[in-house]
Amino acid sequence: MRVIPVLLMVGLLLLPGCTYLDEYTDDSELEDIEEPVIELKQGCTDPEANNYDETAEEDDGSCEYDEPEPILGCTDPDAENYNETADQDDGTCEYLETIPCNGLVILCHRTYDQVTFPETHNSFSTHEDNIYYPASNHKTGFQAQWNAGMRAFMLDTHYLTNTDLDSSSVRFCHGDSSRGISPCTYGAVDPWNWLGNLKSEMESEERDIVTLLVENHVEPTHLKDLFDDVGLTDWMYIHQMNEDWPTLIELINVDKRLVVFWEQSSNPSYPQFHDFLTHSWTTDYAEENKEDMDCEPLRGDSNQVVFHMNNWLSVQNGQGLSDPSRSAEANDVDFLVERAIECIELYNKRPTFIAVDWWEDGDVVKAARLVNEMELDTD
Repeated sequence: MRVIPVLLMVGLLLLPGCTYLDEYTDDSELEDIEEPVIELKQGCTDPEANNYDETAEEDDGSCEYDEPEPILGCTDPDAENYNETADQDDGTCEYLETIPCNGLVILCHRTYDQVTFPETHNSFSTHEDNIYYPASNHKTGFQAQWNAGMRAFMLDTHYLTNTDLDSSSVRFCHGDSSRGISPCTYGAVDPWNWLGNLKSEMESEERDIVTLLVENHVEPTHLKDLFDDVGLTDWMYIHQMNEDWPTLIELINVDKRLVVFWEQSSNPSYPQFHDFLTHSWTTDYAEENKEDMDCEPLRGDSNQVVFHMNNWLSVQNGQGLSDPSRSAEANDVDFLVERAIECIELYNKRPTFIAVDWWEDGDVVKAARLVNEMELDTD
């Protein structure tokens, strides 16, 4: 019978509201018990990073890496020199020109020395300028020459008299003073007018490079004054010895479209006048027969890439006087091209200039164009 009281006691303990064991089951006290926090060492955990920390247990986003070296080049697929491996554009992109330079688009990206320019010898010495044979070399003057396509001109500067050596007395005259009188006695051309006409045409033809070769017999300062007065000085390109010549489009883009040589020593005070004999060279001239013409150097530095292929015949036993009766023979297109090819085979480059007398006969402009249209390994 003692079992019944025990059962009653257990039942009472299980009834709702029984709080005898509260001190052992209080939930608030369980919530107050904090679990211990285990702190992990922070740092860069990538072994490939520059600041990798092998003791770090948790990455904190601080990893640092070397930036890859950029590959510089032209990144424009439309450019002529597009570099598909480049990932950073360096501003060197080049585009095929669509507007001709000196008459042909293909000349734009060709260096100055690899272009053949038609040239007139003693360009000013013409019947039109009231200089007559034997002192003359052409019938028509500057404007007709320019309109035909001449872009290189040989000029001679003298004083009007041998006693008046003033800058205002500078003239274009053909000859020398060895007889005791100025060659201007036989005819003189106003250089301000002649060069002024050249400047006007150059303003109209902004895609053409022009060359002057000056046989200078006046003071350098007077020659510079002349170019300053006319307004050509700012266009004059200055070439450094033995450096590569720029392309035509490079000269056009920097507006240095006039190259001037003179037949006297270099002068650091006048760097825009290039010494013809150190910056270039020339073949022989005024041979008596076509068969005597060749591409061998006569004067200047044959190591230079710029050269004049002189091409005019002299009167037999005429002390070098130009022979107008055989100018058509000398200026024949086929003959001029054949001579140019001979020079190309010798030097692996085109003659820079083909210089002629009596330009109206034959067609030196056409011959120069045909030579320029030839494809060479150096293009």
